[in-house]
Amino acid sequence: MFHTILFDLDGTLTDSREGIVNSVKYTIEKLGGTMPDAQTLLKFIGPPLQESFMEHCGYSREQAVEGVRVFREHYVPVGQYENEAAPGMRDVLERLKARGYTLALASSKPEELCVSICRRFGFTPFLSAVTGSPAGADWEKADVIREAMRRLRLTDADKPTVLMVGDRKYDVLGAQECGLACVGVEFFGYAAPGELAESGAAAVVRTAEELEQFILNH
Repeated sequence: MFHTILFDLDGTLTDSREGIVNSVKYTIEKLGGTMPDAQTLLKFIGPPLQESFMEHCGYSREQAVEGVRVFREHYVPVGQYENEAAPGMRDVLERLKARGYTLALASSKPEELCVSICRRFGFTPFLSAVTGSPAGADWEKADVIREAMRRLRLTDADKPTVLMVGDRKYDVLGAQECGLACVGVEFFGYAAPGELAESGAAAVVRTAEELEQFILNH
C-alpha cells in the first residue's frame, strides 16, 4: 500500500503551458536561434531547461546556461502567473490528506517558484514538503526525489510505500532510479503518445479522479 505520494508540478498539479512557452519564445528571441515549432515548444514542459535548450535549440552548454538565466528573467515576474491549476487536483490533495496520506512536491523547477505557485493555488496546506531545485541549479528528477524523501525522513525500507506522480518520462525514469513506482498522468498531452507507458509507468491515468482511485486501490 502506498502511504507517501510525491507530485510533479508542471503538467501534473498545474497547466503551465502558456507561461513556459512564452518564456522560451522570449529567450530565443533575445539570444537568437531557430524558433521551434509549436509541438516542440511543448517539450520544454517538464525536463530540466538546460537540457531542453541544448536538445531543441542547438545551444552549447554555455549558451544553455545563459538561456536558463534569460528564461527566468521573463518567467519569474510574468510566466509563473500564466498558468492554471489542473482540474480537480486541489480537491484530490485535500481528500488524500484527510485520509492520512503524506503528500509532497518533487519538481525540477526552482524551489522558490514551487513555493510561490503552490501557495497561490492553495496546494501548500496539504503538502508536507515542497521540494524543487536549489537556486542556481537545474536538478534532475532523481535528485529532487531523493531530497524530498530526505526531508520526509524516508529510508530505503519505505520505498515500496512511496509513489511518484508525473506527466513525463523524466518523472518515471527519475522514480525508477530512486527505486520508486510512478503513475503517469495525461491531463494536458505534454508527453508524446505512449511515452509514459513505454518508460515503465505503473499506470497511466487521464483525470484527477482516475489518479485518486488508483492511489486508493493500491
